[in-house]
Amino acid sequence: MKKSHIIALGVIAIAIGIIISTVGDASTYVGFTEAESLAKEGSNKSVHVVGSLKKDAQGNIVGMIYDPVTDPNSFQFKMVDSLHNEKTVIYSQPKPQDLDKSEKVVVVGSMDLQNNVFRADQILLKCPSKYNNGELKEEDMKPAVSMQNQ
Repeated sequence: MKKSHIIALGVIAIAIGIIISTVGDASTYVGFTEAESLAKEGSNKSVHVVGSLKKDAQGNIVGMIYDPVTDPNSFQFKMVDSLHNEKTVIYSQPKPQDLDKSEKVVVVGSMDLQNNVFRADQILLKCPSKYNNGELKEEDMKPAVSMQNQ
């Protein structure tokens, strides 16, 4: 065999190894009920749960606990998944900045059966678009003010 053939086979083998390792680490999208079932089966695999923050009748967020003075790396909130199941989510990091404004929330982690909560390793936010139905808001159309050195 030529050297170029051996090198090409080596590159292909490395590419296949990378693809297989990333597929094995991929997590799936589930609801809280399925995440709980997976945890009961002994799976410690990370899952994605899509939902929204729990709100009262007036649209205020309920169940959010975050005190950065006491413990900045402890954040807790109630989330309702896409199947309308409610669960408390605990995130051991600071509260994401625009969580209150987000339309949808994706939490990545696993169920903690002992405490009946979802332990999130990561929070992904889907923030509302500044363009609603193709219309611009008045404040979005204002030109940016630039300061020049005088």
